[in-house]
Amino acid sequence: MHTMKVVSALFISLAFLGGCASSMSGSAYSRSQARQVQEVQMGVVESVRQVQIEGTKTPVGTGAGAIVGGVAGSNIGGGKGSTIGTVLGAVAGGLAGSAVEEGVTRKTGLEITVKLDNGRMFAVTQEADEVFRPGERVRVLTGGGVTRVTH
Repeated sequence: MHTMKVVSALFISLAFLGGCASSMSGSAYSRSQARQVQEVQMGVVESVRQVQIEGTKTPVGTGAGAIVGGVAGSNIGGGKGSTIGTVLGAVAGGLAGSAVEEGVTRKTGLEITVKLDNGRMFAVTQEADEVFRPGERVRVLTGGGVTRVTH
């Protein structure tokens, strides 16, 4: 029963991580980006390609998985068997927790190639939270080390 509580806590923690993951959305701004000047350029979408944006890889997923694995492993055998089970469970749980965190926070993205009115061409990768089509006129916002494409 105790193991079930720990496993439940792990999944709640990982779900929370998914909500806390930093966004690469074209319409999401960090607190530090608010009220900052951005250069605005106009251009035309040349191409759009769907990509995967990898999930976060923090010590939280690994640590939570290691705790759950260690608790589960400690229930194996007694004495030295229990100790070995704890260690092996913690290692396996840590690896599993890390993989779960990365998978839960992975997002679908777009690589958007834009030709600016000045002739310069570049690509920006961001979350797929807007639909872009070749030939469409777009705004390119650049500031604070961040570039995004919007309508």
